[in-house]
Amino acid sequence: MAEKYQGEFYCVKCKEKRTTEGDVVVSESGRKMAKGICPVCGTKLNRILGKA
Repeated sequence: MAEKYQGEFYCVKCKEKRTTEGDVVVSESGRKMAKGICPVCGTKLNRILGKA
């Protein structure tokens, strides 16, 4: 089961903070990131959470 993150992401297209849910993944550099989709415009959202 994949880990989930629910909280605020910054949408670059809308230029506003959006609250949504996303999956937690580990990037190539070893950082935990949450990846979601903007509920308004559909743009992919990323949030860096910290070291894995």
